[in-house]
Amino acid sequence: MKKDFLEGKKIAIVCDWIKDLGGAELVLAQLLEIFPEADIFTSVFFQKNNTIFTGRNIKTSYIQKIPILNKSHKLALTMRPKAFERFDFSNYDIVISSSSAESKGVITKPEALHICYCHTPTRYFWSHYHEYLNMMEFGLLNPIGKWLMPKIVHKLRIWDFCASKRPDFFIANSKNTKNRIKKYYKREAEVIYPCVEIEKFIFNAEKEDFYLYVGRCIPYKKFDLIVDAFNKNGKKIIIVTNTDNKLYRKLKSISKENISWKLNIKREEIYELYSKAKAFLFPPEEDFGLVPIEAMASGTPVIAYGKGGALETVVSGKTGIFFSEQTINSLNKAIEEFEKMSFDANEIRDYSKNFDKKIFKENILKFIEEKLENKKIPI
Repeated sequence: MKKDFLEGKKIAIVCDWIKDLGGAELVLAQLLEIFPEADIFTSVFFQKNNTIFTGRNIKTSYIQKIPILNKSHKLALTMRPKAFERFDFSNYDIVISSSSAESKGVITKPEALHICYCHTPTRYFWSHYHEYLNMMEFGLLNPIGKWLMPKIVHKLRIWDFCASKRPDFFIANSKNTKNRIKKYYKREAEVIYPCVEIEKFIFNAEKEDFYLYVGRCIPYKKFDLIVDAFNKNGKKIIIVTNTDNKLYRKLKSISKENISWKLNIKREEIYELYSKAKAFLFPPEEDFGLVPIEAMASGTPVIAYGKGGALETVVSGKTGIFFSEQTINSLNKAIEEFEKMSFDANEIRDYSKNFDKKIFKENILKFIEEKLENKKIPI
């Protein structure tokens, strides 16, 4: 698709933070490929060695200069709203915020077009507030922290709702997220699914006798469920993560011999594991979830928790199956059911092409062109 309509337009891409490479960061990489001349604004940046950002003009907030706070989402929570409001977008014609937190709250000039690609309304303010509150630990200050956080979050939730009125248009990464945007922000959104580069993945119809899970080792990704389930069923699984933290070390220490961990391995090795695994496990409730598509691009079926974004990417009986509860018994029952079934690797690979980057690029450009032509800013 031609980009003549962008000629002479100065573009900024804004994201909450650039630290670990998760799904939101992969979407950012695709946006940068579509808009190679765009400037990047973010609260903190810790990916200097990543070639995605080589030669990019990256502007960080004042939080970047504050030790400890710059590496902690939790500790910098109250600072990020002001940090994003301080960015000056006076010279930009198009602003695209890739947001699951505060970046949608930037202030643009009246005639600028601000589009928010929303990964989710902020989970720890809205849909998963109580879950996050229960997970938070403050060490010796835990009683004070548990008492104080609801008061802090209440004020930030009000700011977040106000910030949701600043984008002119919303794009949601899934129907699941679209429904949340409607419920919490009272805004309409168009769904444009994230993408993967299908051609990069190794297709293999012959699978080996192991399961696979790939992700950041943080609580809501449910690594603990995987470890507990496979400690019980004794089946072979390889778990891949780029997160060396307290949870990772704890789970690795209690894992039995059938569970293998791989930390910070190259993408090429992950692609190989995708292609060889008999199935990919996906236990979290995600807003969308790119990794099941990566597995399917390799012809590998997915065993997913039947809630959230997975319902929009996995087709039961065709590209995988679902389990109904995030429990050991429910997951292991699904694995037993899976092992009685057969899947067509070619059919799975073909289905994954619905999420190819070419489609994402065309949809994003079409959306922006339409909004620029119409110049209608919704109330």
